[in-house]
Amino acid sequence: MQCYVCNYVLTTFIRMKQKKKLALFDITMIVIGLVIGMGIFRTAKDAAEASSSPLYYFLVWILGGFIALCGALTYAEIGSRYPITGGYYKIFAVCYHPSLAFGINCIILISNAASLAGVALIGSEYIAPLVFHNPTPFTESLIAISAIVLFYGVNLAGLHLSSKTQNVLMVVKIGMILVLVSALFFPQLYHQSGSDIVSTSGNISSVSNLLMFGIALKAASFTYGGYQQTINFGEEVENPQKNLPRGIIAGIFIIIALYLCVNYSYYKIIGFNELKDAKSIAAIVAEKMFGEGGRYAISILLFIAVLAYVNVLLLSNPRVMYAMSLDGILPKAFKMKDEKRDVLTISLSVFAGICVIVLFFADRFDQILSFTIFLDSIGMATSAGSIFILRKRTKHLNDTGIYQMKLYPLLPILFIIAYVFVGTVIAITNPEYAITGLSVLAAFIVLYFLFKKGNSLPGNNKPGLISEK
Repeated sequence: MQCYVCNYVLTTFIRMKQKKKLALFDITMIVIGLVIGMGIFRTAKDAAEASSSPLYYFLVWILGGFIALCGALTYAEIGSRYPITGGYYKIFAVCYHPSLAFGINCIILISNAASLAGVALIGSEYIAPLVFHNPTPFTESLIAISAIVLFYGVNLAGLHLSSKTQNVLMVVKIGMILVLVSALFFPQLYHQSGSDIVSTSGNISSVSNLLMFGIALKAASFTYGGYQQTINFGEEVENPQKNLPRGIIAGIFIIIALYLCVNYSYYKIIGFNELKDAKSIAAIVAEKMFGEGGRYAISILLFIAVLAYVNVLLLSNPRVMYAMSLDGILPKAFKMKDEKRDVLTISLSVFAGICVIVLFFADRFDQILSFTIFLDSIGMATSAGSIFILRKRTKHLNDTGIYQMKLYPLLPILFIIAYVFVGTVIAITNPEYAITGLSVLAAFIVLYFLFKKGNSLPGNNKPGLISEK
């Protein structure tokens, strides 16, 4: 999902360009930093498991990239029409009823917590075999919980990893991807049965195959997430009408190419059928390339990168909760801050607690994946739908130099349909997660009215409502 390490990447670029607007190269690099996260080291297994053939498998990754492109361009225009810091969560309050905005923003935070839990579980799946013999899902879940608790304590003490450390770990992550891709240059490592890329099984038009395709797309959606943060830099771009779409398109195509190469490496080295049941897939490729030492090295490096990701989400999401509290979207309690240590104690504790609760009830990655993507489906579809409202309210901004996407309204419609489809597939195949997600949304909407009645949401502040002209 969505790589919230991108907050550091985005902040670093914008600080560097405070006096000079973002150029084409800057936008391209930001998009790549926004999207490439930890999912590619795990979700290939889930996508393969749900794919009836290698052809469908690779189609999923191509389609996932196209959906990401539609979403990134949509959010870029939203950001251009309503440029405001923290725009992704504030846009709901601008375009929808306050109760719905409150509910959706809260489930997005829960989705972020579930994403953190899922990524922590990815790391534990890699490191557990190095520490335990035949670790169980419960053991892996305990390792993931331990990582969250550890960095909760680190953040509670006011100790934060520097942005330079995060940048180094980003380089390590990209380096691991390039190592995996380089395995393609060693044909002697190829799996013997990994050559039939065009075989199919069954009828792709059948309901069963359509559902399986949706399940595979769910995994790809998690891996391609992060592009929604393009909403935050629309007004920071030099010549946005040209540079913004070019940078986004270039960035997404580079990501698609990297993901296809990594997945082709998995396919050729591990084998398609074997990939369905494999664990620690990146470590398997590294072991074939460098022996047992390679497996140990990439497992340790990936776990360190996961720990950094956990730290960043525990650092960034409580600040989002703090900002939402300032705007009256969350109760006043979330503004509580230990000034001496610069720690948002309530926000940090609540967010870390949600992460642990998710792991307590879902100790397998595929369970967390279904839950977080269902919540994301609600958030993505409704946030992208705001473009139709903003286009109507901000007609006066047309032809003033802001970014306006081509092929409107086709691109946002395709994007919304894709997430509605994925959400529907989850509701059919895993109804318990859909029911839980919808129940949580309904509960937060009810809580909104209770908070409002008790004046816990002062004035229901809507940040800068846009009036039609």
